Amino acid sequence: MQIRDKIEDQIVNDQLKEQDQVPSTNQLVQFYKINHITVAKGINMLVDEGILFKKRGVGMFVAEGAKEIIMRKRRSAFVDEYVLPLVLEAEKLGISEAEIAALIKETKGRDQ
Repeated sequence: MQIRDKIEDQIVNDQLKEQDQVPSTNQLVQFYKINHITVAKGINMLVDEGILFKKRGVGMFVAEGAKEIIMRKRRSAFVDEYVLPLVLEAEKLGISEAEIAALIKETKGRDQ
């Protein structure tokens, strides 16, 4: 999961762009000092999701539309993991949408 997340982060941050070659499994094993099978699982998850594709004998590459796929997935996860719990807790506490928006603006204005 961590390897998958790290490669996804590189794609989202434009460190890896569509059609760019991704470091090989061996390079990732050496760099992160982790098991070969662990790296392979992370890479295969990205292939299964259509984020990476294999060119036989050449390596792994970032697929077209990979960044959009990741962004859609992460936005959905953001809603489920952060927004929904925030809204539910705000309802329990009687905090209005306007107050939530004001709190978000106030928080965003802090040291970043």
